[in-house]
Amino acid sequence: MAHLLGAEHLHLEFPTKVVFDDVTIGIAEGDRIGIVGRNGDGKSTLMKLIAGRMQPDDGQVTVRRGTTIGMLDQADTLDPDLTVGAAIVGDRPEHEWAGDPRIRDVIGGLVADLPWDARVGDLSGGQQRRVALAALLIDDWDIVLLDEPTNHLDIEGVHWLADHLNARWGKNDGALVVVTHDRWFLDAVCTATWEVHDRILEPFEGGYAAYVLQRVERDRQAAVVEQKRQNLMRKELAWLRRGAPARTAKPKFRIEAANQLIANEPPVRNAIELQRMAVARLGKDVVDLEGAGVSYGEREVLSGVTWRIAPGERTGILGVNGAGKSTLLRLIAGEQEPTAGRVKHGKTVRIAQLTQQLDELAEHLDEKVFEVFARIKRTYVADGSEMTPSQLLEQLGFTSAQLQTPVKDLSGGQKRRLQLLLILLDEPNVLILDEPTNDLDTDMLAAMEDLLDSWPGTLLVVSHDRYLLERITDQQYAVLDGKLRHLPGGVDEYLALRRQQPDAQRGSSPMAAVAAATTGTAAPAAPAATTTISGAERRNLEKEMQSIERRLGRLRNELAAADAKLAAADQSDFAALAALGEARQAHADEADELELRWLEIGEVLEG
Repeated sequence: MAHLLGAEHLHLEFPTKVVFDDVTIGIAEGDRIGIVGRNGDGKSTLMKLIAGRMQPDDGQVTVRRGTTIGMLDQADTLDPDLTVGAAIVGDRPEHEWAGDPRIRDVIGGLVADLPWDARVGDLSGGQQRRVALAALLIDDWDIVLLDEPTNHLDIEGVHWLADHLNARWGKNDGALVVVTHDRWFLDAVCTATWEVHDRILEPFEGGYAAYVLQRVERDRQAAVVEQKRQNLMRKELAWLRRGAPARTAKPKFRIEAANQLIANEPPVRNAIELQRMAVARLGKDVVDLEGAGVSYGEREVLSGVTWRIAPGERTGILGVNGAGKSTLLRLIAGEQEPTAGRVKHGKTVRIAQLTQQLDELAEHLDEKVFEVFARIKRTYVADGSEMTPSQLLEQLGFTSAQLQTPVKDLSGGQKRRLQLLLILLDEPNVLILDEPTNDLDTDMLAAMEDLLDSWPGTLLVVSHDRYLLERITDQQYAVLDGKLRHLPGGVDEYLALRRQQPDAQRGSSPMAAVAAATTGTAAPAAPAATTTISGAERRNLEKEMQSIERRLGRLRNELAAADAKLAAADQSDFAALAALGEARQAHADEADELELRWLEIGEVLEG
C-alpha cells in the first residue's frame, strides 16, 4: 500500500497546555482510521495538522506529490447567500452532476429532504452541516478527513454514511481519518484506531470493539494505577462480547481471549434486581397510553398508540426527525394532552427529562460546581453502595480543581454530565433521555452508561446513537407513520422497515426528483466485490483454517511456557534472557502470520 502522508516529531503547545509532544504518524492507501480520546486532548487539532490548516511548533507534515485531501471541519461554514444546489455542486451543468451515480447517491443519502433552491443561510445548523458534508463527498479525494460527521444525522443517515464510505474506494485505495463519538460508526468503517491522550498518539488495530479489547489487555499487563478506568473498560468489554451479536464475527482465538479476560465480570445489569427495586419505588403502574393520538388541525402526528410502560422498563425509541418522537415523550411526561384516547400516570410516578437545552443549569450558571452541590445533602446508591455527590462527580470525570469552576465556564461535555447528575440526585423514578450523547467523548459516554446501569427506574431513550441505544436499553420501539411499533429485532428491524417504506430514502423536493431521475431512487452504495470458489476449494480452505486453529492453540501454550521461562530465568544473565526473548518472539511472529492468514481465508469463505 502506497504511502500518502507522514507527520514526523510533531510538537504543538498553546499558552497553557502542551497538546502534542514528538508525535510521529503515517497514512497509507487503504487506511481507515478512527481517532478517539477525551474532549480537549487534541483530536480535532491533530486533524487540522494533517490537513495543513494548522502548523506545528516543531516537526513537519509531508504529503506525497499529487495527493488530494478533503476535510470536513466542525468550524467549516458555507456562504449563507448560496443556494443548497450551488453549495453542493457549484456551477456544474445539471446533466453532468445528475448523471453521476456518486453525486446522486450523496444527494439522496444526505440532503434529499432539502429544497434545492433554498438559501443556505435560512437552513438550521444541522441542515447546513449536512450540505457541507455532501459538498465534500461528491468530489474525488485521496484522503478524506471527517471531524464529527455523524452529528445531525439520524440512524438511517449514519448507516448510509457508513455504507458510502465502505464502498467509496477499493480495499487498498484511498484513506479515511474520522473523529467521532459514535462507537457503532467506528466499528462499521474503521480498521485502525488512534487514541490521543497525554500529549501522545497510541495506535490500535481494528475498530472500537478491537480497541477496547486491546486497551484492557494493555492496562492489565502494564498494571496501570487507573483502576477505576480499567474496571469501566472491562465492563464495556463485557458488553461488547455478551451484548452485541454483530460483534461476534471475530476469529475463534480472539473470542477465547476475550472470554478469558471477562470470565469473572458480572453482567452489565442485574435486570431482576433492578426490576425489583423499580417496582418498590414505582408500584405497578407507571404510564399507560390507551389508544392515544395527537392531531394538529388536520395533521395527525400520532394515532392509536397503546403502550403500558412497566416499572424498570428500559426502552429506546426510534424514528426519523418529525416522526412524532418528541410528541410521544410529551404525552408520557404529561406536558401534552392527547386529542384522542387517554394517558394515565401512576400515583407515585416522578418523571425527569434530560433535555438538549441544559435547562437544569440555567439558575446555576454563576455558581461554582461545589456550591451547587453544597446544598444537596442526599446520597446516591449505585451498584449497591452509597455514594456522595462528590464521588458521583469523580465517577463522571470531574477533577478536584473543576469543582471550583463556575458552571458557565464548563465545557459542553462537562455541563452535560452535571445536568445528568442534578437530575439523578432529584431522585426521579422515570427518566427520559433526549439525545444524551451530545458533547460527550467515548470515555464519558461509557462512564454515563455505567452509572445508568445501576439506576433502578424506568428509562426511555431517544437517540440517533445506535451503540448507546443497544447498550443501555433492553428493547426498542419505532414511531412509523404515526403508529408505535415494537421492534423485537432491534435497530436492524427498524432499518429494514424503513427500507420497505415508499420514498424512505428521499424527500419530495425538486432536488430529490432529479437525484432519482435516472434510477427511480437514490443510488445505493456499490456492493462489495465477491469471489466465487468451487466446492473443492472451499473444503480445502476450511481444512486449512482448522489446521491454523490447531497450530494457534499449540502456539498459545508455547508462548505461555516461554513467559514462564522468562519469569523464572536469572535476570542478571542477559545472554540467556536474550535467547529466551528471541524464541518467544519467533512464536509470536508465527502466531501473527497465522492469524492474518486465518482472516484472509475467512473473507474468501464469507464472500
